[in-house]
Amino acid sequence: MSEFLQREQRVEISDAALFGKVAVMLGGTSSEREVSLQTGKAVLDALLSRGVNAHGFDPAGRSMADFIAAGFDRVWIALHGAGGEDGTLQGALEWLGIPYTGSGVMGSALAMDKINSKRVFAGAEIVTPEYRILRSRQDAALALEQLGLPLIMKPSGQGSSVGMSKIFEPEELFPSLELALQYDSHVLAERCIVGDEFTVAILQGEALPTIRIRTPRVFYDYRAKYESDKTEYFCPGTEDEEAEAEYRRIALAAFTELGCRGWGRVDFMTGADGQPQVLEVNTVPGMTSHSLVPMAARQSGIDFAELCWRILETSFPTENSGQEEGGDGA
Repeated sequence: MSEFLQREQRVEISDAALFGKVAVMLGGTSSEREVSLQTGKAVLDALLSRGVNAHGFDPAGRSMADFIAAGFDRVWIALHGAGGEDGTLQGALEWLGIPYTGSGVMGSALAMDKINSKRVFAGAEIVTPEYRILRSRQDAALALEQLGLPLIMKPSGQGSSVGMSKIFEPEELFPSLELALQYDSHVLAERCIVGDEFTVAILQGEALPTIRIRTPRVFYDYRAKYESDKTEYFCPGTEDEEAEAEYRRIALAAFTELGCRGWGRVDFMTGADGQPQVLEVNTVPGMTSHSLVPMAARQSGIDFAELCWRILETSFPTENSGQEEGGDGA
């Protein structure tokens, strides 16, 4: 892992008027629209409660011309998935010169692309489960032979476990492939790590306490994340300070190596050997009643409204970011 990467510093804003007119961009047209609407509404309500001049804006029903005409000064990006989390919106806002929350164009695009994320992790010596890239049934059969069962299969460019399957039997292989191919032309087959699932939230250069997740479902899928009341969460998720520090160190390294900034979440699986393995980085995590970043923030003494405020602060450039206001200055 690169040791020379500088840690981002918080830019603290004390006056809501300094944010100007804020668009909370929510909804959109991706497969994660419903979750984005929930995230956006929660964020909008929180910002309004703190005196921010915030307004919801759903690009599914309104054009960029409408957005420009509205005269927004900055954007709180609450769009999950394609079109909002993959660098597309970030690029448009860069071109318009409008600052926004979270990662810039390159960091957003890399984090959304699970295959290229894996390549970056490998180059930085960040441990991640062994994987294969699938485009066909022949690729899938070879991956099954090389990686064995159980196997995780997921589209390369989706979030919220959309199109994801856990494969226990060989006859599940091709149906799972067909499901994943509905969402992306490139599919990731990953060796399934049997053990504990952890996540670490990142906020303004700091890693928040770990969360360990226990679900009665086959894996921590869409229903377990957003609908189930049976999923259990333990925060902090580790039992000693040394383990806690190690997860947080690796999370910051993975986040930074992808060029991410502002805020996000790093997901792990840890098997019987105790080695944390990075699954992926999320640059616009959910902010719903079941979401993990607010949970970790609460453990750190940061309530939901303060969390939304601090994420809005990430739309300002930081001293160590090497970036202009509004992302990565592309």
